[in-house]
Amino acid sequence: MTTISTINPATEQEIQSYTLMTEQEATGRIEACHAGFQEWRKLTHHERAPYLTKIGQTLREHADELAALMTAETGKLLKDGQAEVEICAAICDYTAQYGPEVLADEDRTHGADQKRGVVSYQPIGVIYSIQPWNFPLYQPIRVLAANLMAGNGCVLKHASICTGSGLRLRELCIEAGLPKDLFQVVIIDHDTSDKLIAHPKVRGVTLTGSDGAGRHVGAVAAKALKKTVLELGSNDAYLVLEDADIETAVKFSVMGRLYNNGETCISAKRFIVTDKVYDVFVDAFVAEMKGIRLGDPTDADSQLGPLSSQDQFDTVKTQVDDSVAKGATVLCGGEAPDRIGAYYPSTVLADLAPGMPAYDDEIFGPVASVIRAKDDADAMRLANESRYGLGGGIFSKDEDRALKLARDHFDTGMIRINSFGAADPNMPFGGVKDSGYGREHGGFGMKEFVNVKSIFLP
Repeated sequence: MTTISTINPATEQEIQSYTLMTEQEATGRIEACHAGFQEWRKLTHHERAPYLTKIGQTLREHADELAALMTAETGKLLKDGQAEVEICAAICDYTAQYGPEVLADEDRTHGADQKRGVVSYQPIGVIYSIQPWNFPLYQPIRVLAANLMAGNGCVLKHASICTGSGLRLRELCIEAGLPKDLFQVVIIDHDTSDKLIAHPKVRGVTLTGSDGAGRHVGAVAAKALKKTVLELGSNDAYLVLEDADIETAVKFSVMGRLYNNGETCISAKRFIVTDKVYDVFVDAFVAEMKGIRLGDPTDADSQLGPLSSQDQFDTVKTQVDDSVAKGATVLCGGEAPDRIGAYYPSTVLADLAPGMPAYDDEIFGPVASVIRAKDDADAMRLANESRYGLGGGIFSKDEDRALKLARDHFDTGMIRINSFGAADPNMPFGGVKDSGYGREHGGFGMKEFVNVKSIFLP
């Protein structure tokens, strides 16, 4: 038997060990989920809604426990874990409230004589959900809530380092009254995962992860003719335009880079600063980043916790070191403290150029890349030069102009103007280019894995 262990990245102590499932055991979970789906699909959207409301209520009741578990498994600040529980509950509430309306049948007409037609959004079956470790609760819930409302079942393959969070989520869903077979968790290796994608009772596959993982899963699913939704990485650009309010820009840039220890796909990662305000912004930004308190994620005074694992620490360190070797300048940070745990300090890099990891790639940690632009037009050009296109931001006192730039020119799925934030249940979430395709939230996620059925009446 092969086992995996979860490790606390702050203490390097083992939390729990788990035995990997065999292919037969994992396939059994798919079959059980499909059986649960056959009953669940018979409910109306209004009949499904109270289950989601109850799941949200149950998550809130266990908020402290869940936050502590996520902090232990991934190193996120305890307050960030508590906020994560709340957004999960809010997603459940939103889906329960608006799902029946979003998924209601639509009356249409067909033919020259305008005969009656109906468009119906029908469930398709088992959705296979492959999720990462940076938001152990939120990542599974945003898939689960949408698909439960749509009438589907869900099988979760969570990242191994937060196995406990995935299993606890299922327990709480069952405690909330969800039929036990409808939501399954599999603990498997990548080879077994690929076999599950091809299983005939899996009807859709969704992944949140790196663009490399997205290419692999997308290819395996395409070979089996399975629809996918891929939410992949990014190196989101935040533009500091010539008329930016510097205090606002610095405040949200620090927040945007360090939220969730910098391990967020929509973190602010590249700061593209116009020449006119470059010096004043960088001076103030570096001063704030230097003052960040790195420490125990359970300590309320800590502003930055450890990275999620030693592997993640090694990845971030290598990316920074490679960038510096190619000519990048360290304005602060860049040297890990000599202490137990996967701690990496808030870091700012400048003098960046194509070919450096800090310029081209996603650094999933508290490392900011500062890039100088000649003017506003050059800043937008540099932002769009990336192969990624998930999120981004614009700092400008002229909000109408910023809105026009965001709408007409910024080649990305989500843009924040003079602010930073993560997901919102009422706004679609997703990207373009190497950041993937498909949308979650805002009602859009509920329609990703449904049979849009056309019914023609005489």
